Amino acid sequence: MTVLSSSASPPGNRIGRSLRRLLPRRWRGVAVVPVVRIAGVIGQVAPLRAGVTLAGLAGQLDKAFKTSGARAVALVVNSPGGSPVQSHLIYGRIRQLAAEKRLPVIAFVEDVGASGGYMVACAADEIVADESSIVGSIGVVGAGFGFTEAIRKLGIERRVHTAGENKLMLDPFQPEKPEDVARLKAIQEQIHSNFIGLVKASRGARLTGPEKALFSGEFWLAPTALGYGLVDRLGDLRSVLRERFGEDVLTPVVGAPRGLIGRLLPSTQAMEPAGRSGLADDVMATIEARALWARFGL
Repeated sequence: MTVLSSSASPPGNRIGRSLRRLLPRRWRGVAVVPVVRIAGVIGQVAPLRAGVTLAGLAGQLDKAFKTSGARAVALVVNSPGGSPVQSHLIYGRIRQLAAEKRLPVIAFVEDVGASGGYMVACAADEIVADESSIVGSIGVVGAGFGFTEAIRKLGIERRVHTAGENKLMLDPFQPEKPEDVARLKAIQEQIHSNFIGLVKASRGARLTGPEKALFSGEFWLAPTALGYGLVDRLGDLRSVLRERFGEDVLTPVVGAPRGLIGRLLPSTQAMEPAGRSGLADDVMATIEARALWARFGL
């Protein structure tokens, strides 16, 4: 007579496990954490080419938070920043969805989560960064070019007519006026104040670094940012989510929804008009985007 050891499973249990293996993984009680990638310069980078915007991300965010059985939503952030308005709109939408669906949000910073990129990361309940990630740059910057000497040397006469005494404020073809710079600085100070308030509200008592450094526009490697309370831990998406939700956790990447035209065309750039003006816009947009990444050595 064969005697079953106490550690042997009854035949019914073995059959049950075999049947469960035939079911889709999410029907077997496996945790699901949808992933949304937020990568690139935030805002409109050229007249006909958008960077990261709320309009472009809204569908992905909605789909991620509506994922059946989701235990959390993961954001993969890799951005040097850009538009403060679009950064704040994306932040707000993430917080709204998190509250509506009662789901925690975890942000994973890759190469850089700086300026507007860090603002978006602050929409998460927890921020995780790689030990070589660049984090911070809580400040506001405005940049442009002045062409007054160039057009003078080329013998170009510019003719422009306005209604409104300040309509040509900071015009690149005229000498800079101190009063115009002062107006711009006042606007930047207000945007900076709003940014500081958002970070303080998001991070709360976790912020331990000196305010003068934290909000100076400086940026740091993740270990220093961790010490300042700008991030919560070091790690990567796969390791952290497996530790938190189990080895079998599902992490589907939520892509942008594509309509009929989007499916037929390789990219929306195919619809852009050709010509010198379009090429000039693309070149300038590329230079400006490159300059944003280059600030962080990337």
